[in-house]
Amino acid sequence: MPEVAVVILNWNGVDFLKRFLPPLIRNTDPALADIWVADNGSTDDSLDILKSDYPEVKLVPMEQNYGFAEGYNRALQQIEASFFVLLNSDIEVTENWLEPMYRTISENPEVGACGPKIRSWHKREAFEHAGAAGGFLDKYGYPFCRGRIFNVIENDEGQFDDNLDIFWASGACLMIRSDLYKKAGGLDPFFFAHMEEIDLCWRIKSMGYSVKFCYESMVFHIGGGTLPENDHKKTYLNFRNNLILLLKNLPSARLFRVMMPRLVLDYISLFQFLARFEFRNFAAVIKAHFFLATHIRSIKRLRGKNLELCTPSLHPEILNKSIVYNFFLKGRKYFRELDF
Repeated sequence: MPEVAVVILNWNGVDFLKRFLPPLIRNTDPALADIWVADNGSTDDSLDILKSDYPEVKLVPMEQNYGFAEGYNRALQQIEASFFVLLNSDIEVTENWLEPMYRTISENPEVGACGPKIRSWHKREAFEHAGAAGGFLDKYGYPFCRGRIFNVIENDEGQFDDNLDIFWASGACLMIRSDLYKKAGGLDPFFFAHMEEIDLCWRIKSMGYSVKFCYESMVFHIGGGTLPENDHKKTYLNFRNNLILLLKNLPSARLFRVMMPRLVLDYISLFQFLARFEFRNFAAVIKAHFFLATHIRSIKRLRGKNLELCTPSLHPEILNKSIVYNFFLKGRKYFRELDF
């Protein structure tokens, strides 16, 4: 049996499957990996097309749409492999996409997860917004990447061609040890969408494993398929989930020192939305904080589970400064300008 299971979570994505399954099949060694599609109760003809046109692809049909996190959790319970690759349906893989990640994780027992270089499918020389050349956090929980800080996205000119420890790898293409995925509790459905992979990576790092960037592996990502970049629902989920991420994973001694300035930064963003007459985004931030206040017990329970599993801790891949201050006030818009 191959050691790797490449698992695509599909929901009514037949067009993506037709476009991106052929290069995935062509560039994936069947002796190394099986390709799976876990179907989240699609109502299009995804399953019919898979059965008729792609018999080499294994299927995990599910009776309804469980969303990203719970869909993967349910699917991966039914798949046996030493390593899982969570792969978005809108990813185009390249010729040597899998082997470098496999070598990195299989030959280094301290590596719990790894991710490839992710370029934009639309702008082939540019990094993709969510993932780029490896993810990091600042001290207040704002995620950023090598190759992308806020809305400044770099072209890939080889400036990040090194394999190094990162804080998080994108859920668009994430390789992880299967036993570690299960031990860590998988992706947290409480997030619904956005930042589940950062939460998972933080947990496995606090369990003593590292997350690696593998520059020799490269994929192209369409991205933005679930919610547009300027959608107020995305604003709500980003603000809400980022606060949940911090409350779940910060060491106790850092909670107050981080959360109070972070809340101030959120209210600065709130009034910026108001000043720009972005009333839906303004309301989204209010809604995110209201959710936090009304679900604090649930979040405390999630933090309690983390405390049973590992010791919440900080890591060298967290910038001990404010990326907001560096970017907007100091004008440091590129990763190379940051001082870790």
